[in-house]
Amino acid sequence: MDVADARLELTTVSTSRATFHDGVVVTVLDGLEPATDYEHAGIRFTTLSRPDGALRCRLASVNDVHFGEVEAGRLGASDLGPIQRRPADTTPYPELMNRTAVAEMMLSETSDGALAAVMVKGDLTSNGAASEFAAFETCYRVAFRDRLHVVRGNHDAYEGQNEFAGDWWIELPGIAVALIDTVVPYHSGGAVSAEQLDWLEAHAAAATDPVVVMGHHPMFLGAPGENPEFIIPPGNSEALEAVCGRRDAIVAYTAGHTHRHRVQRTPSGLPHIEVGCVKDFPGTWAEYQVYDGGILQIVHRLSSPEALAWSEQCRGLYADFGIDYTEYGLGRLDDRCFAIPLR
Repeated sequence: MDVADARLELTTVSTSRATFHDGVVVTVLDGLEPATDYEHAGIRFTTLSRPDGALRCRLASVNDVHFGEVEAGRLGASDLGPIQRRPADTTPYPELMNRTAVAEMMLSETSDGALAAVMVKGDLTSNGAASEFAAFETCYRVAFRDRLHVVRGNHDAYEGQNEFAGDWWIELPGIAVALIDTVVPYHSGGAVSAEQLDWLEAHAAAATDPVVVMGHHPMFLGAPGENPEFIIPPGNSEALEAVCGRRDAIVAYTAGHTHRHRVQRTPSGLPHIEVGCVKDFPGTWAEYQVYDGGILQIVHRLSSPEALAWSEQCRGLYADFGIDYTEYGLGRLDDRCFAIPLR
């Protein structure tokens, strides 16, 4: 990337830090005060408020890691792009980006405390090949072992594969995570069955801690231009949202699949959160800080020089389709870093 094309962006804000990226140059302001206004290089921002009570745990999530992929930006058989590739004699970009994500999550434990769990919300692979699942396991399972919790995505089941199928209820200090399988084998779109909805409702009804529901596919909420066949279709989304809406323990639904950062509100007022991909731009992982009085989502952009160089190379993906991938993928700061209130 030409230095002239670099732009200063405020990518992450927490209660005590702010991270800026200018191309491959990273600036971290540390030791800040919560809920306080600051300015850096002409960019004004406010640090997050610290929820009331004790910090109960930290957890992390990633999605759309795509081991085995060799071309970023290709849509089906179209030659439109730009389509980006790494040279054959370099580390494949899924390995580069995911190894960086693992390293940075582990590094965060030295300053901020251990991660109670790492959730992976699907699209572990490009085509669901055994070698791709093995590469995923080598990268993530070796690092996090029994702290790793995984559900599949559409790329993992295009040929009917069953690896990481099923739903998981994970109880952690101060929070429970319902990791649900939204995949419809052989299809890109998702769904949740009546049995899954009953399972979720029963667990949420008995929960004594806040519950965050995580799945690969977002719900359809009627946003302009949304393709209901690509995500969870309307009727099914309404049924899932109804369960989330009537169970006060459920405080958020968070998904991957769309490779972007965006927060919407469901009809019941629940935060509906999409988290960007690891594999290219913006190359992120999400941290959740769980307090007695609320939860913070803090998205981190991968910041090693090599990972950033690849991520910046992918900033213009899908331009031939009229998409501003920077605006689409990165979203706004308050799509990435914000408080999830309790109900």
